Amino acid sequence: MSTTTAPTTETSRRDDGAWSPVAVGLLVVLVIAMVVFTIVFPTYTTFDSTYTLLWGREVLSGELPTFDAFRAPTQHPLWLLVGVIFALFGDAADRLLVLATMVSFVFLLAGVYSMGRRSFTVAVGVIAAALVLLRYNYLLLAARAYLDIPFLALIVWAAAWEVSKPRRGTPVMVLLFLAGLLRPEAWIIAGFYWLYLFRDMSWTRRFWMAVLVAGAPVIWVATDFIVTGDPLFSQTHTSSVSEEVGRQAGLLTAMKLGVLYLRDLASIPIAILGLAGTLFAIWFTPRRAVIPLALLAAGFGTFFLISLGGLSVIPRYLILPALMTIFFAGVALGGYSLVQSERLRRAWIIAALIAVAASAFFTLQRSNYSPVVADLRFRGEAERALISLLNEPGTRAAVPCGRILTPNHRMVPDIRWELDLPSDRVVARTNVEEAAKVKTGLAILANNRSVLIRQGLDYDDPSSADTLRSLPPPGYRKVAANRYFSAWARCR
Repeated sequence: MSTTTAPTTETSRRDDGAWSPVAVGLLVVLVIAMVVFTIVFPTYTTFDSTYTLLWGREVLSGELPTFDAFRAPTQHPLWLLVGVIFALFGDAADRLLVLATMVSFVFLLAGVYSMGRRSFTVAVGVIAAALVLLRYNYLLLAARAYLDIPFLALIVWAAAWEVSKPRRGTPVMVLLFLAGLLRPEAWIIAGFYWLYLFRDMSWTRRFWMAVLVAGAPVIWVATDFIVTGDPLFSQTHTSSVSEEVGRQAGLLTAMKLGVLYLRDLASIPIAILGLAGTLFAIWFTPRRAVIPLALLAAGFGTFFLISLGGLSVIPRYLILPALMTIFFAGVALGGYSLVQSERLRRAWIIAALIAVAASAFFTLQRSNYSPVVADLRFRGEAERALISLLNEPGTRAAVPCGRILTPNHRMVPDIRWELDLPSDRVVARTNVEEAAKVKTGLAILANNRSVLIRQGLDYDDPSSADTLRSLPPPGYRKVAANRYFSAWARCR
């Protein structure tokens, strides 16, 4: 390739300077937008995060968190600490946790921009961040307070800091340590980073950096041991729940699912652009691409290791490689800023605009965002309806009569949180042995078809048994109802 058309050298055009006032202003605007979004479209914490708040409240009450509750999610030490902190705010805790996660989404976008700017150019950073913002999957995760968003923010900022100052060391490792308290993928990344730094460190520094590498898994195991007596509880509990709900998959199945999940998380056009951007970066600017490529490889690698370990194979476990695929799509679209020839730059810009238009057309033809908006609205309305039902006089009067039954485990944390009940007071009817012991108390059931489908049926394998569990138990009478839910009671 001639020097008139070749991409720039590995060191030129890279922007390592401070953020511009425009970038800072956009960051502030995005934070304000997320606050407004949280107010205008009120959403509530997901199943996992509601359990985290419950565990936080148990810790504040001087009790050990009930990690072993029926089909409870896996604990994550840093998220548990977050649950303890936010549980201090009482009834407002869930909404505040959603708001905090939405703000962390903005910092994720800022991290993507910073990594793109420092690895390649400002244009790449802007385009990559814009693509992540436009992929509603990540915004939806933030809107329901999934821990994946702050996890990604920590990982991406660790990468951005490393790119800005290679072999930075401790600051990067601290971020990876924190990320490792949210998701185990960071353990592998931290381990490889330690090996990368090994040659240039003294033995003392190697030791303390190794402490940070080992710190996250040690704290995770210690938390499990202190609470349950089993240092490997998170792994064994997650595996057993995965088997119960049918989320385990072998390597070949995981590979097939990985393609489907990547399509859903990044979209087919973005995945194609991501592949093109990855190949371009490897071929023309390999040193610039080392850190982003490492994250891409680590993300895919841990996804397949998860499947081999018998853990759940779900779309959320592919969000890191999907994010990096979107990032490299930004490299493909913003690659014009890496070439010297004005003619090639103009041609590249035109090609990028055509690619964006084609991607938008493809997405609009195959995507219907109305169900997404409707689902967000439904979840907000259903949550408020459940809270309203639980505070009806008839419902409150029946709470002392006995334990509370639900069709399955999905409503358990919401009911426990609203009524401030211990884990043994709310029983999922899918826990057949325990539910059979309940003779008096309350039953909270779906009151329309939409709620039945979302709350009463098994997502993957709905059955007649699901429907039967959504019927009132014998001898129970209706004491309260609204559009979404009904409460049935038996006090003797």
